[in-house]
Amino acid sequence: MAAPPPAPRTFLGRLSLPERTFVADALRTETVGGMLLLLAAVAALVWANTFDGSYTSVSDFHFGPASLGLDLSVAHWAADGLLAVFFFVAGIELKRELVAGELRDPRAAALPVVAALCGMIMPAGVYLVVVTAGGGSASGWAVPTATDIAFALAVLAVLGASLPSALRAFLLTLAVVDDLFAILIIAVFFTDDLNFAALGGAFAGLAVFWLLLRKGVRGWYVYVPLALVVWGLMYNSGVHATIAGVAMGLMLRCTRKEGEDHSPGEHIEHLVRPLSAGVAVPLFALFSAGVTVSGGALGKVFTQPETLGVVLGLVVGKALGIFGGTWLTARFTKAELNGDLRWPDVFALSTLAGIGFTVSLLIGELAFEGDPSLTEKVKAAVLVGSVIAAVLAGFLLKLRVRTYQALYAEEERDEDMSGVPDIYEQDDPAYHLRMAVIYEEKAAEHRRRAQAAGASRDGGDSPA
Repeated sequence: MAAPPPAPRTFLGRLSLPERTFVADALRTETVGGMLLLLAAVAALVWANTFDGSYTSVSDFHFGPASLGLDLSVAHWAADGLLAVFFFVAGIELKRELVAGELRDPRAAALPVVAALCGMIMPAGVYLVVVTAGGGSASGWAVPTATDIAFALAVLAVLGASLPSALRAFLLTLAVVDDLFAILIIAVFFTDDLNFAALGGAFAGLAVFWLLLRKGVRGWYVYVPLALVVWGLMYNSGVHATIAGVAMGLMLRCTRKEGEDHSPGEHIEHLVRPLSAGVAVPLFALFSAGVTVSGGALGKVFTQPETLGVVLGLVVGKALGIFGGTWLTARFTKAELNGDLRWPDVFALSTLAGIGFTVSLLIGELAFEGDPSLTEKVKAAVLVGSVIAAVLAGFLLKLRVRTYQALYAEEERDEDMSGVPDIYEQDDPAYHLRMAVIYEEKAAEHRRRAQAAGASRDGGDSPA
């Protein structure tokens, strides 16, 4: 007898309670970090356009041990040093998704992986078409391929769009996979001449890091100095130093053993994520987003091939790539869209992913390192493209905000005050017993109030 065909999966269906809790905690921190990122970007623009001399002086100020090859500018420390913390958290997120999250099931992983891949190929293609037609440089093809999850969530918070947890989780998973591909792009395409001695030392340090983790050695005073050594060696090897952060994040165990409330990876991520979202990324933005903006400069963003390619890549390429990849994958894997949502919701989310910012700024600096003038113009294009994507996504999300709010309220409803949303308890007999008691108490209270109101009316009509 032939085996029955597999039941169709639900795309953007309800998350499990543990996954929902993790996503909520992660996105809460990212949203706060996104707000700080927005403030840092605005501060950088104001500073650079008001006191450009002081901004340049601070950004170009060098410090660090020259004997170790680390006499770097403030802006360089922010891009290579602080962003290593951001990529360390990205590495932990990726490891967790692979072993305990959406990416552990190959069938479920196909959607976000293909969506993220298409969401990087399409923007790169749009950029190359524009610069080829306009006779520009193809070096910046990778600039519009990145998604900034913190900035995107900050936009959601500002707009007040209460997205259902499934949409938020898809956005988070999409950004994690996007980060992985961005890391690979940086490692493969933006690696300078290799210093094999330093690279060998970095790999040796990573091996020691892995061995200490497997032996169960604890103590930040062991791992932080080792991490700094690995980072310094990786920087001097010619490979971008942020790769060291990713590698260490991927080594952490993100599965829970019996009796553990949190895995080591989850625990460390909980400690480091505020540092990444609240300090590292905003400071990077402060010293990277400070471009001189004027009416003429903004106009050139839409006339120069490289900058126009970045804007169109972020706004058009991202939206079409992610939406197209998602729709095609869902169609061929026979995944059914959650009945409460519509494909326009997926398109709005795809548009929101066009906010590139952090990693796009970093890749822009790497791609046009030898041309400071073009680097500044490309940074302006990243800002313009991200703003346009944010405004367009905000408009699309607002069209369905009442639906989102209703779904979000249903997810959050907890009438029995158990601390667990009712929607996750509906299959539990104890839940129905608690709800019966609650409804009986409400009915009894309603009867008491009705009787009291009747007695009051009777007393008012009686003769004195």
